[in-house]
Amino acid sequence: MLLPTRDNSAILFLDLQAEIVTNSRTRPVPRIEAAASGLAKLAALHRIPAFLSAVPPGGPFLPAVTAELPGASPRMRTETSAFADKDLVKALTESGRKVLILAGVASEIVVQRTALDALAAGYGALVAVDACGGVDPRTEDAAFRRITAAGGATTSAITFAAELAGDFTTDLGGATLGIMYALLGG
Repeated sequence: MLLPTRDNSAILFLDLQAEIVTNSRTRPVPRIEAAASGLAKLAALHRIPAFLSAVPPGGPFLPAVTAELPGASPRMRTETSAFADKDLVKALTESGRKVLILAGVASEIVVQRTALDALAAGYGALVAVDACGGVDPRTEDAAFRRITAAGGATTSAITFAAELAGDFTTDLGGATLGIMYALLGG
């Protein structure tokens, strides 16, 4: 699998909606919000394409994400995989990005289905586990194992920040390091 870089990655925020994130039983909502916000900050800072995928009636998307991505609006879908949204797949194809960082709730549903569909379509799929929540520790673990068995991998917002940081003495590297340290402190 390719390592994620600012030039080959895109971030998919999946069902991080007010009425859905409260279903997380594996990670507290404030921790999911902090990690997802960190990913959104990284996307904005490094100009990484970010896509928000949502389902009705899940409520509004988390402000912790949308505040960092002022031009992004949720793409509505009616299936469990974001890859069922043909316009999203087209936008990903046009971006040329082949490594997808996934964040969302529930890990066993939208994250797993999207990761498996992305892998089947030739993308790399990295699940940012600190920006995900599941309905049960056992079923979430099974979902992550299924994704890795299919060729995907798990990561974290913190690890992604570290991979993007590059030279800490540059403005970009320093700002990225700041996001990473904020995630470590959260």
